[in-house]
Amino acid sequence: MELQGLARLTPARLVLALILVAQLALAPGIARAASTTAADPDTPVLIQSQHKRPHGYRLTAAQVRQIATRDPRAQAELRRHPRLLVYEYTKGPSRWQVSWFSRGRNQKELMQVYIDDDTGHVTEVWTGFQVAWTMARGYPGAFGRRVNAWYVWIPLCVLFVVPFIPRRRRPTLLHLDLLVLLSFSISLAFFNHARIGLSVPLAYPPLIYLLVRMLLLAFGRGRPRQPLRLLVPASWLAVALVFLVGFRIGLNVANSNVIDVGYAGVIGADKLLHGKRLYGGWPKDNSNGDTYGPVNYMLYVPFRALLGWSGQWDDLPAAHGAAIAFDLLTLIGLFFLGRRIRGPTTGIVLAYAWAAYPFTLYSQTSNSNDSAVAMFVVLALLVIRSADWRGVAAALAALTKFAPLALAPLLARGESDGKPSRRSIGVYSLAFCLTVLAAMLPVLLGNDLHAFWHDTISYQSGRGSPFSIWGLWGIPGPQRALQGAAAVLVLAVAFVPERRTVIEVAALAAAVLIALQLVITHWFYLYIPWFFAPLIAALICAYPTRDAEGAASLTPQAQPALAPERSPQPASAR
Repeated sequence: MELQGLARLTPARLVLALILVAQLALAPGIARAASTTAADPDTPVLIQSQHKRPHGYRLTAAQVRQIATRDPRAQAELRRHPRLLVYEYTKGPSRWQVSWFSRGRNQKELMQVYIDDDTGHVTEVWTGFQVAWTMARGYPGAFGRRVNAWYVWIPLCVLFVVPFIPRRRRPTLLHLDLLVLLSFSISLAFFNHARIGLSVPLAYPPLIYLLVRMLLLAFGRGRPRQPLRLLVPASWLAVALVFLVGFRIGLNVANSNVIDVGYAGVIGADKLLHGKRLYGGWPKDNSNGDTYGPVNYMLYVPFRALLGWSGQWDDLPAAHGAAIAFDLLTLIGLFFLGRRIRGPTTGIVLAYAWAAYPFTLYSQTSNSNDSAVAMFVVLALLVIRSADWRGVAAALAALTKFAPLALAPLLARGESDGKPSRRSIGVYSLAFCLTVLAAMLPVLLGNDLHAFWHDTISYQSGRGSPFSIWGLWGIPGPQRALQGAAAVLVLAVAFVPERRTVIEVAALAAAVLIALQLVITHWFYLYIPWFFAPLIAALICAYPTRDAEGAASLTPQAQPALAPERSPQPASAR
């Protein structure tokens, strides 16, 4: 496709424009955030006296207990569990919390009732898994804040689809793919209203569809025969991309929150900077924050060093800076990936798709580390022809959030026009192992290996969660069977298909990550960017370009034939 009006917008200028927008939008907000510190005012405080009013409160603990037990929802739960222990707490200004616990050695909290001190009315009643999982209560803006507003989310959905709307042509399979990607919004809407019984199962149909779609695409099924046609010129998308990047950064600075994941990154970076043990001994307000790989915390080190940290869960400017950087680097990586495979237009389309997709913004404004996974997956695709650098990228991704470790067998082969050489796989394996060793040095030198295993692999494998059908419905048997099938897929993609380009590798990478998310116990919407980056690259780059004579060409524009990997192997082996 010809670039209309894009002659003056070179890739270097586009990247420079994105960086300039980032600097202008980020600088004042980060400086403002750095000056703000605050402790959590809603920490529950146990009240010992039943009949003495706490300072600043109108009610007593005894009165609060009576109000709570008169609520019909509380009475229904107490009929099911009649012999519970009850405690009263103040929870921030003018707010009470009454909690009922089971008896015995290991007490478990079974119900919470919140009461307004000024009116004496019950405001919230929580039972079941919503007692322990506050994120399942549908609190407004708990993740990403303003990005959940309909006037932000719906326009993003429209912008994501509009450039691909056919002009006097019938819809194609791509349009169904885009709608399926947006259909996660239905599940998220129920989640935001605390309807976990609906939000959880509604996430699985799009995951299953996308898994099948990527596997078929990797084996040559469903590949388009005609070049991609856009509703608007690519130059318009480039301009829209710059504005979208500015909007994303501005929204992050002005109206976003840092969840425990981003907070953990800052804590880990601070430990590394001060030579402390990385695993174990974490603060009480994020005691399980050391559940990620060491590379995750290393990524936050420059932001912690530049933007500082007060030592508390405040606005955490370092977490904001890191999330914005992960997001922007993934976007730039997609641009260069598309440019290498199909040309500048495809690069702009991929970058635009990342910027317009609402779930990537959901991750960025939650200031999580999930875009870092996508960043390393895109990096692996960019260096797919180099066995050593591919091994480095695979190891870095694996030691960020562990899930990308499932991509290691796939990336061991990379692109291939037949049976790969043993030397190439050996170079990849050596680079992978050396990178893992280098990244694990803070753990090994600090004699922290036991805590690393206990707080990461052991904790994650035994973690319960109501955010998957396995944890919500309690069906471990089918889950284990599907986990075995996912393991077979992880190993199988190392061998089939025998001939593959970067497009097939991207499709298989997305399929592996989706298969993993289908069988894990704890799933969340922040994980969607993991597979979205390789998935959208496979979908868009699968479209052929036109050669000089106007005929559709199915081979990548910048690489008419597969070149040998840059590994030190003799010509005879190649």
